[in-house]
Amino acid sequence: MVDVLLGLQWGDEGKGKIVDYLAPDYDVVARFQGGPNAGHTLNIDGRRIVLHTIPSGVFHDRPLNLIGNGVVIDPCEFKKEVDELTQTGIDLNKKLLISQKAHLILPTHRMLDSASEKSKGAGKIGSTLKGIGPAYMDKTGRNGIRVGDLFSDNFRNRYDQLKQKHLELLGSAPQDFDLQKMEEEFWQGIEVIRSFNCVRGEYFINTQLHQGKKVLAEGAQGSMLDIDFGTYPFVTSSNTITAAACTGLGIPPTSIREVIGIIKAYCTRVGGGPFPTELTDETGELMRKEGHEFGATTGRPRRCGWLDLVAVNYTIMLNGVTKIVITKADVLNVFEEVKVCSSYRTGHEDSHQIPFDINTASIIPQYEPLAGWKTNHSMKSADDLPGSLSDFVRFVAEKTKTAVSMISIGAGRDQLVVL
Repeated sequence: MVDVLLGLQWGDEGKGKIVDYLAPDYDVVARFQGGPNAGHTLNIDGRRIVLHTIPSGVFHDRPLNLIGNGVVIDPCEFKKEVDELTQTGIDLNKKLLISQKAHLILPTHRMLDSASEKSKGAGKIGSTLKGIGPAYMDKTGRNGIRVGDLFSDNFRNRYDQLKQKHLELLGSAPQDFDLQKMEEEFWQGIEVIRSFNCVRGEYFINTQLHQGKKVLAEGAQGSMLDIDFGTYPFVTSSNTITAAACTGLGIPPTSIREVIGIIKAYCTRVGGGPFPTELTDETGELMRKEGHEFGATTGRPRRCGWLDLVAVNYTIMLNGVTKIVITKADVLNVFEEVKVCSSYRTGHEDSHQIPFDINTASIIPQYEPLAGWKTNHSMKSADDLPGSLSDFVRFVAEKTKTAVSMISIGAGRDQLVVL
């Protein structure tokens, strides 16, 4: 069976920590979409580690870890990640597999990404400039290069042809890139990828399932960034919802058992796009400070706001969520009162639905106030939660009609309370 774990907001919900906590109970942890634009932050023995492409189960002995076909891989970034993890003493060659059908990000994909973002001017979407969008465009345009192609005799010719196509598209657009240096790093990364066990991922994962093994499918970004159902066009370039686990790993929908949705006790967003509950005042600034809200991949300050249950209920519906995990409850310790958006006012009506074009809709979030709480990092069970935090958990469960299974009250592995 497969359990899917994904974010229900705009990413940065703390998925990596939860995967790391759950991983010992699974035989395989598999990333199914996204690329190095994602950053899953883990605190391992006091050391902060950010995983961009490699699944978050690599710190445990039991699970194998698969980079699925739905992921796009930048060989340069992959090599950096492998080098960092190797320095911690992890033998990745024993526990990491790569799907042959995962697509590669070329240096010129990053150049195209930058040129595209610059051309949008004030309408830019806030891309991480990692080449993700252009790589997925080549995939759907049937021009992409896949991991399995690395082992063919004509790989270099295919690379050169696609590179030349990209350079022609760029034309005379000014670029601040040293392509020669980027290519040197690219080819070093290619050799690192070749050194791993590159498998037919769909056969591998289904063989595991037929043997009765347990698989945890790890999503990246968040459901509100889904290319189809997110706040388009301010979205990522892949599907980020449960359905993507099927196409990004090659598994049937009938194999999915639980869908674990991760939310923060508040909301954050990086880059452009609509954010109905955003706080641009000192309250939002205090949230950013207390939550250390800076992008794990870009370092950019995250926009902050109160929890939006209209958006959460929308993504619960899309994903078929069976359990919710609430993270970063401790960040709100400083507030005497917290607020939760339970509906949107558009015109003279209150609505519990996301508008077709949330970018142009005039939305006034309707808040319900709740008493603040003071957590401490030694809480071990539901009985240890302050009454007001228990009320918050109960409020979320009632409004979403979904059970809350865990709540995080700190950055460490041991700072999760199972409810």
